[in-house]
Amino acid sequence: MVPSRARIVVVGGGIVGTSVAYHLAELGETDVVVLEQGRLSCGTTWHAAGLVGQLRSTENMTRLIRYSTELYGRLEAETGFGTGWKRTGSVSVARTPERMTQLRRTVAAARSYGVEAEEISAAEAGAMWPVMRTDDLVGAVWLPGDGKANPSDLTQALARGASGRGVKVVERVRVTGVDVADGAVRGVRTDHGDIECEIVVNCAGQWAREIGRMAGVTVPLHSAEHYYIVTEQIEGVHPDLPVLRDPDGYTYYKEEVGGLVVGGFEPDAKPWGMDGIPHPFEFQLLDEDWDQFAILMENAIQRVPALDHTGVKKFYNGPESFTPDNNFLLGEAPELRGFFVGAGFNSAGIASAGGAGKALAEWIVAGEPEFDVWPVDLRRFARWADNPAWLHDRVKETLGLHYAMAWPNRELDTARPLRRSPVHHLLKGAWFGSKMGWERVNYFGDPPEYSFGRQNWHDAVEREVKSTREDVALFDQTSFSKFIVKGPNAEKALQWLCTNDVAVEPGRVVYTGLLNDRGGYESDLTLTRIAEDEYLVVTGSAQTTRDLDYLGRNLGDGAEVVDVTGAYAVFGLMGPRSRELLTRVSTADLSNEGFPFGTSRLIDLGYATVRATRVTYVGELGWELYVPAEFAVTVYETLLTQDPAQAGYYAIESMRLERAYRAWGRELTPDRTPIEAGLSFACKKGTPYRGRDVVERQREEGVARKLVTLTLDDPSARLWGGELLLRDGEPAGSVTSAAFGHTLGTSVGMAYVQGGGPLTGDGLLGSEYEVEAAGERHRATVGLRAPYDPTAAKVKS
Repeated sequence: MVPSRARIVVVGGGIVGTSVAYHLAELGETDVVVLEQGRLSCGTTWHAAGLVGQLRSTENMTRLIRYSTELYGRLEAETGFGTGWKRTGSVSVARTPERMTQLRRTVAAARSYGVEAEEISAAEAGAMWPVMRTDDLVGAVWLPGDGKANPSDLTQALARGASGRGVKVVERVRVTGVDVADGAVRGVRTDHGDIECEIVVNCAGQWAREIGRMAGVTVPLHSAEHYYIVTEQIEGVHPDLPVLRDPDGYTYYKEEVGGLVVGGFEPDAKPWGMDGIPHPFEFQLLDEDWDQFAILMENAIQRVPALDHTGVKKFYNGPESFTPDNNFLLGEAPELRGFFVGAGFNSAGIASAGGAGKALAEWIVAGEPEFDVWPVDLRRFARWADNPAWLHDRVKETLGLHYAMAWPNRELDTARPLRRSPVHHLLKGAWFGSKMGWERVNYFGDPPEYSFGRQNWHDAVEREVKSTREDVALFDQTSFSKFIVKGPNAEKALQWLCTNDVAVEPGRVVYTGLLNDRGGYESDLTLTRIAEDEYLVVTGSAQTTRDLDYLGRNLGDGAEVVDVTGAYAVFGLMGPRSRELLTRVSTADLSNEGFPFGTSRLIDLGYATVRATRVTYVGELGWELYVPAEFAVTVYETLLTQDPAQAGYYAIESMRLERAYRAWGRELTPDRTPIEAGLSFACKKGTPYRGRDVVERQREEGVARKLVTLTLDDPSARLWGGELLLRDGEPAGSVTSAAFGHTLGTSVGMAYVQGGGPLTGDGLLGSEYEVEAAGERHRATVGLRAPYDPTAAKVKS
């Protein structure tokens, strides 16, 4: 029986939907209805392989999976329903030295995150997995906390746990529409009647994009065929056999009734459902495709020779949904209040569901999850990501990312180019990366060759850095997110949201943070006051949707925000001779007295009029030039006549780290505060702002976590970010960002040092530090100031 009203409606009765319902009930929200169009777990969940691997690319994503293992371990005792959870551990093997380097990096990350992990030899891996061939292996990694579970049983247990607390679970009900009024959810329509509600939670799996479109919400995912086989029994395979992963062979293995489940993630996937998903589609598989499976089968026989003469009991071809970057989608939709999404789990839904359900339930009840989940935040995409042709082509690549080599700075190749700067055609000899769909110059030079050591573009970036530090360089930074905040209450609204004082004269630039109630960074950005009632807001390329949503939700009456990202190109002119160059093409007074640091004004530049803003993200004298798109080509060509060097984002990254400029999403996150990040100078005193109480308390009491800069004593070692930091020989944190500092002549980075109590400068600097990179430890020099130009004399000259 479908109720006529409920506070919360969860769409989808798979493992994610039931997990959300379970955790909502655990938080006291029991006026909840779960709607499943078929039977519980009948979509993707039932044919999932059930692997639960703890380690992910970030600490918080790892925390989500670790919570899943804890939940699955106790769920049977709590609900009386078996889950099939078994802590078998897992072994990941390496066929090549490069893969072993990657695995060693994961061991270091695991230690940083508190996950038990150990490098083992090929022989030791063979002893754990006796039916495996090992003579072609370089080594392996053992994670004892990993395991496996039965997806359908887990779903039933979660549903029973939710029902026991009052949640209503209804099967055989199909959602046909979402009612919306005044920008908020008002109800859902079903084939069994309408339900009035305040919140809809879209956990519809591969149907989630369709449900999103009913509500005008972007849910960028696409189905792809995903395969595994179940074999006859194999001698030597036993129930306690660990999960095995052979990423160089694209394959995984787990025991099942004395045989093996053998599946994988081929590098060139096969999208499915381009014309929509048929209805009904319950407990259903697609046709066998041995041709597509061939690359997996060939590699499986190489790893487990017994498969060459073992029968196959069942071939599973079950479609699953994949996202454009291989991370799932979580959070409230920016387009519609009260519409939440938990979908697109990229064949990792069983491992992720427990933690993701908890985080999404917290988001619904408290307005935010317990900790930062930006890697999976729905707002990392924008409306353009809903394009079916783009999704189809991108998913062909993202399925294979599970086992692709995680090279530093690896770029995706498919569904590109998409968004391009107006001067893209003028960037001759550039190699591009992609962020938020924008093509952005990484560097000018030869095609990239990936490596964990010195990559082949090192010398090209060194030249770009040298030009910027000693002469002048031109950067295309058009991909910046750009907004206009305007209205009679613009100053008042921003003064509450911003840590820094925005009550400045028109023409002044303010660097500021936006905090949450926990004092953590929701964003950091620059504001330029361009009129009494108007500000230009500039933030990171990846943050367009997130920051627009944050400002739109929080500005209040009398102020509004408009996205003008595509209306302006941005060119960075940086270096000690930037003033000299700009003076040759403009009549404006660009002297230090006439145009001091932090000033922004309209100037003539050749035939055009542009906004010149004296700021820098590289630590040199320079201007960012904001150019209306229709003048962009003319302005860029005018600047090129003065023969500046052209440079890209790899050079920017190197130089910003030398100057210890923070980056949102790495040094600055919703879990990190200004005091921890060393940015108290950007926090006003005496004027209220969101999060101020936390900042002032920490200013008084100190913090147990502090951001430091670091440089390696050995210039031949390479850091890329994510490495383990050791303080006096003990794990103390991980490197947030790193690159080779070409001015300093060694790798440079930043990291948060964690201690048991308030950290002092003397205490921090009195310790010995090392960074563990791919199994090797390197001595590091740590500081609290920028290693390059710590007084910013070059910036302000």
